Amino acid sequence: MRNMTFKTALRGAAAAVALMVSGGVAAADVVEIIYSDTVQETDRRSGILKEHFGQCLGDGFEFKPYFGATLFKQGTELTAMQRGNLDMANLASYDFENQVPSASILGIGYLFRGYDHMRKVFDGDTMNGLFGEMEEKTGVKVLANPYIGTRHVNIRGDKKIMTPADMQGIKLRMPGGEGWQFLGKALGANPTPVAFTEVYTALQTGTVDGQDNPLPTNKQMKFYEVTNQIILTSHRVATNIFAMSGKKWNSLNEAQQAKVKECAMKFQAAMDASTLGLEKEMSDFFVQQGLKIYTPDIEAFRNHALEMYKNSDYSKNWPAGLLESINAN
Repeated sequence: MRNMTFKTALRGAAAAVALMVSGGVAAADVVEIIYSDTVQETDRRSGILKEHFGQCLGDGFEFKPYFGATLFKQGTELTAMQRGNLDMANLASYDFENQVPSASILGIGYLFRGYDHMRKVFDGDTMNGLFGEMEEKTGVKVLANPYIGTRHVNIRGDKKIMTPADMQGIKLRMPGGEGWQFLGKALGANPTPVAFTEVYTALQTGTVDGQDNPLPTNKQMKFYEVTNQIILTSHRVATNIFAMSGKKWNSLNEAQQAKVKECAMKFQAAMDASTLGLEKEMSDFFVQQGLKIYTPDIEAFRNHALEMYKNSDYSKNWPAGLLESINAN
C-alpha cells in the first residue's frame, strides 16, 4: 500500500514537471508584437485597435501598444521597423516617399472622390503593384488601410475661405515632411510643421492659424475649443498604412501570418464603421460649439491642387497610368 502511494506520488510529480515544461514551451511560443502610434491612448482609434486587433490575435500573441508617440516620434516609425526596433505601426503614405518616390501619389490632394471610391480602389487590385514595390523597397508588410476620415481645414478667425486664394497667408499646421508640407501649399496656405501632440497649444497661442484633420479627430483632440470655423475642403480621404516589419512578418509561420492578416482586416472594418458613423453626426456638434461650418468651392480647390501636383517633381515618380486607373474605378 505504501509502495503504491509512493508510485502514485511519483507519477503525479512527473506529470507536474511535464505540465510545467509544456507550459514553458507554450509561453516561449507566444509572439510579442511591439506597436507604436502617435494618437493618445484615449483616442477612439486606440480603443478600436486594442479590441479588434489586439484581442483578436488571441493567446498566441502578446500585443504591446504604445500611444501618444511615447515610444517613437511621428515620422520615425518606419525607420524603427526597418532597424528591428519596432514591429508594427499605423504609417502615413508620406513616411514612404523618401525610399519609394512612387508612393507620393498616395499623398496627393483630391486623389479620391470620396470614401466609396477609396475603398473600391484599395479593395481591388489597382494598388497591388505600388504596394508590392513599397514592401520590396522598405521591407515592411502592408496589412490594411483603415479609414481615419476625410480631412478638412479648421482655422481661427472669421475670414471666409471659399477658394485657395483665400488661404494666402494662413499659417496652416501640417505634419512634418515634404509631402505634408506640399499638400498645405497645394491648398493655398503657408504650411507650418508642428507635432500632432502640440497642435492644440499651437492653435491656442496663435503659433498657427489652423490645422487640417478629419472631423472626428477635431472633436477628439478638442481643436474646436481654439478655432472658429471648419471649411469642408474634403482634400484628403485619409487612410493609414497599417503595417508590420518584414522581419517580424517573416518570423511568423503560415497560421500566425493568417491570424495577423485576419485581425488587421477586422481592425480596418471597425475603424471604417466608426469613422463613417462619427462623420455623420459631426456637423451638428461643431455648430453647437459655436463654430461656423461650410463648404467652399471644391472644384476650385481640386483644380488648384491637382495642377500643382502635375507640375511638380512628384508627378514624375508616379507609376505610369496609375492615376488614370484610380480615376477609372
